[in-house]
Amino acid sequence: MEKKIIQNDSGIEIQQHYSSGNAEQPGSFPFTRGIREDMYRGRLWTMRQYAGFSTAEESNKRYHYLLSQGTMGLSVAFDLPTQIGYDSSHEFSEGEVGKVGVAIDSLKDFETLFDGISLENITTSMTINATASTLLAMYIALAKKQGADLKKISGTIQNDILKEYAARGTYIYPPQPSMRLITDIFEYCSKEVPKWNTISISGYHIREAGSTAAQELAFTLANGKAYVKAAQEKGLDINVFAKRLSFFFNAHNDIFEEVAKFRAARRMWANITKSLGADDPQAQMLRFHTQTGGSTLTAQQPHNNIIRVTLQALSAVMGGTQSLHTNGYDEALSLPTEEAARIALRTQQIIGYESGVTNTVDPLGGSYYVEALTDEMEKLAQSYIDAIDALGGSVSAIEQGYMQNEIAKSAYAYQKAIEDNSKVIVGVNKFVQEEASAQSVLKIDDSIRKVQMDKINKLKQERNSELVEAHLNALSNAAKGNDNLMPYIINCIEAYATLGEIADVLRDVFGEYRG
Repeated sequence: MEKKIIQNDSGIEIQQHYSSGNAEQPGSFPFTRGIREDMYRGRLWTMRQYAGFSTAEESNKRYHYLLSQGTMGLSVAFDLPTQIGYDSSHEFSEGEVGKVGVAIDSLKDFETLFDGISLENITTSMTINATASTLLAMYIALAKKQGADLKKISGTIQNDILKEYAARGTYIYPPQPSMRLITDIFEYCSKEVPKWNTISISGYHIREAGSTAAQELAFTLANGKAYVKAAQEKGLDINVFAKRLSFFFNAHNDIFEEVAKFRAARRMWANITKSLGADDPQAQMLRFHTQTGGSTLTAQQPHNNIIRVTLQALSAVMGGTQSLHTNGYDEALSLPTEEAARIALRTQQIIGYESGVTNTVDPLGGSYYVEALTDEMEKLAQSYIDAIDALGGSVSAIEQGYMQNEIAKSAYAYQKAIEDNSKVIVGVNKFVQEEASAQSVLKIDDSIRKVQMDKINKLKQERNSELVEAHLNALSNAAKGNDNLMPYIINCIEAYATLGEIADVLRDVFGEYRG
């Protein structure tokens, strides 16, 4: 292949990577410097914008807008009832429908959500956990209706239930049946939807709950180990399923700390997977999506958040991310407005096309500071992983409250530092100014619930109720046995069973977790 020549504006040729002596090469084990030899010189990261609000109709409009502005992949936010397995009509859904994401009650909503969008020609990330199997089933059912080749559709479901128990709380079922659903997805997708990333092991929410960067790294990789071991116990081949595992990290303001975290993560995961039997380099690679830190955004002087997001995005790119979402500057106030979403996307595009940081691989590699920080980050994270292993692994450590307690202590220390001014937050505890009148924000009207309820009622009148009942009964029987549940869930979805009906069947069999 012909060598790609890149020069800066002074005419100096930029080498693909820089190193001295026997330094590790990018694209080779343990991938500290990046998973590809050429990284962004070959192609940029996938520029995603996390979006979803109100109804499927409104979210579809935002997706078409983002695609017209240069977004490379969609990232779907679901409302709280969808995340915890309740239809919009359920009494527990009142006040939450469409608020923090789009309301999805059935395949009908999904058809509207992706109207005019070819699933075969776009990658989609779905931030969903307890009901991940159901939303993936909807995606597969819609792809089939579009005539797509299931072997070609690609994207990611978060599907990481362990961090829900540790940090976020949108779980439904107890840990063991939840792990069964996850490994069923691994098994099904490896055969039927081989390009789909079956889990995005998430440190993002661990960090949002108040952890340090080192804790985010440690707890995420420990959870990853638990998923790999669960899949191996099911008889799955690590050299097959591990290729479709991905990770999801946070990016905060300290560029060097974040870059060190990302570099250490790749090295640690490569060694973890190797120790668990992976000998295919593709199964040893840690591929990750990054989102800038929601908890770092301030309601005070919100335009300052544009600078914060830029720093955070820069750290993700210099750390070698494969996919990136940048937050809107107004998200401490509301869901992002269209203007804020556009600025967030332009932030990525300017970094990608104008900053020059993409011209060489691992641009901070070789820095005395960054190399030492990478080693220290690995050492500290490993000490946490060793403690988790001593407790019996992630599931046991979560059940004993270890991760939750460590996160809580870090969150307390951080808040205390802000309150005593030893940690400066510009516009909050220093450089404070009188606030101007409130800017316009995006608000979701509570009438959305009535819209969704009308849709559900219409759906139930039009569908074949006997067919729905038969498929829900088949799912219940399968859940009581050992069959892979994905085909049964897909059958329910294709018959237009609702998300809540499917979740209730599994609640009846598995029970609910009351952690």
